[in-house]
Amino acid sequence: RVHRARVGRLGGRRRANVAGRGGIELGHRRSLARATIGPMPDEPDEPNQPAPPSTPALEAVAAAGVPHRVVRTARASSAEESASFQGIETRQLLRTIVVRRGDDDYLFVLVPAGRRFDWPKLRELLGVRRMTLPDADEAKAVTGYERYTITPFGSTRAWPVIADAAIADEPVVSIGGGGFGINLHLAPADLVAALDARLADVSVAEEDRPA
Repeated sequence: RVHRARVGRLGGRRRANVAGRGGIELGHRRSLARATIGPMPDEPDEPNQPAPPSTPALEAVAAAGVPHRVVRTARASSAEESASFQGIETRQLLRTIVVRRGDDDYLFVLVPAGRRFDWPKLRELLGVRRMTLPDADEAKAVTGYERYTITPFGSTRAWPVIADAAIADEPVVSIGGGGFGINLHLAPADLVAALDARLADVSVAEEDRPA
């Protein structure tokens, strides 16, 4: 798994415009063709511009050699807006949910926007009868990230990861990059491999929520 203990230095980056609201940094380009979202013309390097701040997540994914794109946007107010800023469909945007299944025992559940993880499915998958959601302070204590920036990449501890099976057929998915407006675009197979994630059906569509 990729976590903070394995971080290394980021390589060189180039930037391009995305949907008029953000920039892309290309990393480990060997698999980028299969993760293409749309036309992304290169721009000249800007040597006078300071390098954008990094995060443990960006350092971790770069050190792991995972094919990825870093997409920076304005801070979004909703999943739909975030997807629009990134030039992707809302269903390609992943939420990282921290779940507590015991004392000092947590896991990450990755669920696409527009779906919610289903407690019965998750309990059956893990064989655990009782699980809870930690509050923001507890989640930060066990991941190193504040609420709405949590991601498995660069977490202070490498908790197990479950990725919802709904992502499998997407050409690319977006997961948080450890800061507001910082996103990582990866092919689902690369994401699962990098995080040693378990791919399983653990969600239902939001419209299926009982009234």
